[in-house]
Amino acid sequence: MNIIARALLLILTTCPALSQSVESEPRKSWGPIVLKEDDRPTFSPPPEGWDKRREGIPHGKLTMIEYDSKTVGTRRRMNVYTPPGYTSETKLPVLYLLHGIGGDETEWERFAHPDVLMDNLLADGKAVPMIVVMPNGRAQKNDRPTGDVFKHAPAFAVFEHDLLDDVIPTIEARYTVQADREHRALAGLSMGGGQALNFGLGHPLLFAWVGGFSSAPNTRKPAELLPNANATKHLRLLWLSCGSKDGLFSISQDFHAWLKTQDVPHVWHVTDHEHDAPEWKQALYHFLQQLTFSAVAPTGGEISPQKGGSSKIGK
Repeated sequence: MNIIARALLLILTTCPALSQSVESEPRKSWGPIVLKEDDRPTFSPPPEGWDKRREGIPHGKLTMIEYDSKTVGTRRRMNVYTPPGYTSETKLPVLYLLHGIGGDETEWERFAHPDVLMDNLLADGKAVPMIVVMPNGRAQKNDRPTGDVFKHAPAFAVFEHDLLDDVIPTIEARYTVQADREHRALAGLSMGGGQALNFGLGHPLLFAWVGGFSSAPNTRKPAELLPNANATKHLRLLWLSCGSKDGLFSISQDFHAWLKTQDVPHVWHVTDHEHDAPEWKQALYHFLQQLTFSAVAPTGGEISPQKGGSSKIGK
């Protein structure tokens, strides 16, 4: 167990106020890890040099932009990757990539360098050009990860409105994008993984590609995430991944098991990592390659919103 995980476990077990708040969440925070036969890697480890900046290939651009959040009532920031050669001439799909409870709009870039991963994958023909948006999932006026970050948990739920009403409309107004569900993906790590599953599956009219990496206790229970399992017929990708040494493993494992009972197609990728940066970095590397953004939608009839879902950005 790494330093962050040990610190989190210590806090959860020794701080009564925090323990009470965690117990009020939908899922237990920590529990014994019992591996099952299918808790194994779906993908091989990345090749040598996969995460190193390479010379002699085209490079994309990272830009920190600001936007006015009606939800929060302040001006906020998000980090945006545009691929090599991006111009307003070509409409691109978008991945909205969310951070953990102790992070912010810079977290993914600090430990995983999505720009480097994307540049390398594009150069090797293993990914399609896309815009990657890394917003701040802590929707409150002081959105810095300072003090007791666990007290910020309610702001991560509020972010659902900031994402739908402010973040996505801003991106679709400033960048040339394919503004439909077939070309819109949502994924995140830990707290952001819970957000991605909650918001992505809660709004099937808006997201066709959804991924949770080491999802945290803010993740809704399986039957609440998918009260209508038929809605997943329209998903292009439902991704779950986690390290087998992660104290939060059962959250993803339980959802995977439930999806199996419902015959819902999904990816279940388990490594020997903990709740740590190497796990999320390799998960992103593999996840990016699954985002083919095909223009052909899956069959299955009309798409119905989940409970509380919306069919319109900015509604």
